[in-house]
Amino acid sequence: MLTPGSPRLQGRLALVTGGASGIGAATARRFSAEGAHVVVADRDEEGAQKLAADIGSEAVAVDVADVGAVRAAVAHVEAAFGPVDVLVNNAGGDRPALFLDTDEAAWDAVLAVNLKGVVACTHAVLGPMVTRRRGAIVNVASEAGRVGVVGGALYAAAKAGVIGLTKAVAREGARFHVRCNAVAPGPVDTPLLDGLRSDPLGARIRQGMIDATALGRCGRPDEIAAAIAFLASDDASYVTGHTLAVSGGLSMW
Repeated sequence: MLTPGSPRLQGRLALVTGGASGIGAATARRFSAEGAHVVVADRDEEGAQKLAADIGSEAVAVDVADVGAVRAAVAHVEAAFGPVDVLVNNAGGDRPALFLDTDEAAWDAVLAVNLKGVVACTHAVLGPMVTRRRGAIVNVASEAGRVGVVGGALYAAAKAGVIGLTKAVAREGARFHVRCNAVAPGPVDTPLLDGLRSDPLGARIRQGMIDATALGRCGRPDEIAAAIAFLASDDASYVTGHTLAVSGGLSMW
């Protein structure tokens, strides 16, 4: 057992998707500070490499919506750096629109990155974790997946799916000492949320989420990263299948 103040993730290899910016970048920095060897995975290869250089870590380019690319990336990481001890499924995105204004292309795009990508990455690392009988997976869901959001039906559906996947994988992985949890952020000051300012509907969605929080503000990426680090660490050794709201009191379950 680590003593208080010790690096909680010392010696562990952590793969963080969507790691080049926002919550992913904050998580990569927090994990590195906690002693982990981090692999920053992002389709923004330049951004991933820049962050990796800043924290003395590694980078890999991957689009999580491409199952073949995910499998190849995980195989490369394990061959080059060793087995993945911690997976953070953070990559995501949205196309804000009222549901009746969406089409099949939008359905496919939003579900691919936010749900299929989590499925693909989890599937790629879970087998080796089961074989080694250890591992931790933390999925970045959203309060949208629990309470819904006007103009974000597809995003909410995908994140609800992530919460369901988290519970199922937690049950299947438990006997192999593999834990799976999720965080459900509320509005967080990230490029995704900031991008909502660019259209009237998005701006209303953004402000509505902020107004719905009890604390009356956006969260910071490092506040979400702190919760992710907890769930990835042995401090959460008796926590699995849980979705932790880190949302300023947007919902209180």
